[in-house]
Amino acid sequence: MNTPICDFAKQYANQHSLRLHMPAHKGESLIGAEPLDITEIAGADSLYQASGIIAESESNASTLFGCPTFYSTEGSSQCIRGMLHLACLQAKEQGKSPRIAAGRNAHSVFLSAAALLDFEVQWLYGEDEAYLSCKITPEGLEEVLKDPSVTAVYLTSPDYLGNRCDIAALSRVCRRHGVLLLVDNAHGAYLKFLSPSQHPMDLGADLCCASAHKTLPVLTGGAYLHVAKHHKTLINQAKSALELFGSTSPSYLILQSLDRANALCEKEFPKALQQAKNTVDALRSRLQAQGFCLIGDEPLKLTLAPKDYGYTGTQVADLLKKRNAVCEFADEDFVVMMLSPSQTAAACTALQTALSGLPKKEPLQACPPKASPHLQARSIRDAALGPREEIPVEQSAGRILAVPSIACPPAVPILVCGEQITPSDLPLFHYYGIDRVWVCR
Repeated sequence: MNTPICDFAKQYANQHSLRLHMPAHKGESLIGAEPLDITEIAGADSLYQASGIIAESESNASTLFGCPTFYSTEGSSQCIRGMLHLACLQAKEQGKSPRIAAGRNAHSVFLSAAALLDFEVQWLYGEDEAYLSCKITPEGLEEVLKDPSVTAVYLTSPDYLGNRCDIAALSRVCRRHGVLLLVDNAHGAYLKFLSPSQHPMDLGADLCCASAHKTLPVLTGGAYLHVAKHHKTLINQAKSALELFGSTSPSYLILQSLDRANALCEKEFPKALQQAKNTVDALRSRLQAQGFCLIGDEPLKLTLAPKDYGYTGTQVADLLKKRNAVCEFADEDFVVMMLSPSQTAAACTALQTALSGLPKKEPLQACPPKASPHLQARSIRDAALGPREEIPVEQSAGRILAVPSIACPPAVPILVCGEQITPSDLPLFHYYGIDRVWVCR
């Protein structure tokens, strides 16, 4: 598999041309990457009107993933908005008003898309204790889709804690009811390269985003939008959907990284991935034998629920940091660690050594306050785009939330724009360190 974007940028850098174009660094090294950092000059193609080297590279990615695949240099955020726009377009072409049934653990970008596109949302709730997870069963989805007004289903799999939905079974339910299945697979690009593939597009999803940079050897910001082969109209509109939400100056460094990943993923990566999976599986077993509680079934993500071991997630993360091991995310209940084939078995050994140094203590009993369904007092669009004011959480009961108050990571809102805050929400805000909220004026 060739690398046309990389080849062009390297050739241009070696020419030492007089650069009478953007960017202003003119290829002079400040951090080292500048010679390869170019713009849409002659021969470099254009991301949203691709017909040259970018189109060729995206064709390589499409071959790799087995379905039409389009690049994003602005992460899965751009792809999420793009695929939701496509879902809305299809609903309108069918003479329907877009209504999307979405797992409640959706990333905050889903809310910004709902505000911009103004579609109706029906929230799906699982039985999970953590608000970061939302286990939707085929039986539960079957009940939801008895409502003919639902035009698409939106799920997050894997979620931030490493839990995966049964995409194969859920896709069959969606097909029976004639609705699109959209999957936020931001944390699962690498699932394609397991044997057999566990990628949502191979399990029946209609549309899917994936952050290449999260789990493949790609620079931050590199991502994919995948569309199932049989959706010809959606395929033809995918580029314009991405362009609607994208910069007119996409990063050519990120494009080169995506381009290079095609060749790596075709050859070296699957074998390295299998070795990494075996190493992480062994580490998982050793940690469980030591007494740690691990959750989730995503192969390369280790999520500890350490309260049974006597620690909060943030305490474990702090202790690991003192040993020069930096985690992806931690809160009171969990600590998330992401591994990849770029790390060696020695890294897993070092992690186990660091964790084995923690003496087991009395279990912690404190549980997070339970979240519950809320009254949607205003539409997401009206609340997110209307006048607002910031107030202390203690004064917020009865008010309508305007802006989700949650950090990134994990970027999963506790409450949604337009929902009315109740007194029972105040302990939930405080538990997650939120002292002030933006409410509708």
